[in-house]
Amino acid sequence: MTKIVDLRSDTVTQPTPAMREAMFVAPLGDDVYGDDPSVNALQEKIAALLGFEAALFMPTGTQSNLCAILAHCQRGDEYIVGQMAHTYRWEGGGGAVFGSVQPQPLTHQSDGRLALEDIETAIKPDDAHFARSRLLALENTWGGKLLPFDYVQTATKLAHDRGLTRHLDGARLYNAAVAQAAQNGTTAAAEAKSIAQCFDSVSVCFSKGLGAPVGSALCGSKALIARAHRVRKMAGGGMRQAGFLAAAASYALDHHVERLAQDHALAQRLAQGLAGMPGLAVEAPQTNIVFVDVVDQAKERASELVEYLNAQGVRANGLYRLRFVTHLDVDAAGIDHAIATIRHFFQA
Repeated sequence: MTKIVDLRSDTVTQPTPAMREAMFVAPLGDDVYGDDPSVNALQEKIAALLGFEAALFMPTGTQSNLCAILAHCQRGDEYIVGQMAHTYRWEGGGGAVFGSVQPQPLTHQSDGRLALEDIETAIKPDDAHFARSRLLALENTWGGKLLPFDYVQTATKLAHDRGLTRHLDGARLYNAAVAQAAQNGTTAAAEAKSIAQCFDSVSVCFSKGLGAPVGSALCGSKALIARAHRVRKMAGGGMRQAGFLAAAASYALDHHVERLAQDHALAQRLAQGLAGMPGLAVEAPQTNIVFVDVVDQAKERASELVEYLNAQGVRANGLYRLRFVTHLDVDAAGIDHAIATIRHFFQA
């Protein structure tokens, strides 16, 4: 039987044996009553790591972002966000549906930035004709791209100076931190904290590259987390003996951060192996996501390519624009199999 090389997303990871053991022995309580020791320990840990007063464990990153938006904003407010940001495009319009908070989407630059002049222009005057501009929401990484740190500092300062709060969708914050640490010769822990401290709140996902089965955390001030806790309750996010899941996330923070560099290296290996193949345009990855465009005459065979990949045990998302995501359940042999499979398809 062909071994499956699942490159659809880093959300498909399975808990490692050591992570399962940590889950099995985790002390439990009832988190709705606030007395699950494993959840409390995780919240204290991630808040301290990122330099915040408090944190709140959530089932999903979508719920974490929703709670952040509604904790920052009231009915009739708006948040400024990227047109292709997860909080705007792929979270069901939650801020608008549940909170009557208007999104103001802006076009991304090719590297994921929102142009500073676009942010400045989007901030509304204090006038009854307009929604109240209240929040700037950024995402790092964005499509696997690392937002330049000097840009993050400048954009968040601009927002602060104009009276806006700042939220980071850091679903892959630690991928960004590992990449930034490699650039600066520092540590991922230091870079994660540096990035996070540019914002008033940060959502961190444990179930992507960090490899936990479920969960995200929202970090912020005690007052903001108290407001977010109320929203989480209304959204049905209160879990009981959630320490099983929190223990996995805590294990991931202790053991799976630095190893993200391996995922980044495998993404480079995949991109280099596909570069130069006729019919493909490969975008050089910065972290663990590789985008490959099917171009020219090859576009006529795009659906055949996806079917062939599936038949050969290689999973990817997309059709004319394929997305491959590396993670801890993928190794060099799997990447080489994916490269060989695609090469064989175009040679056939």
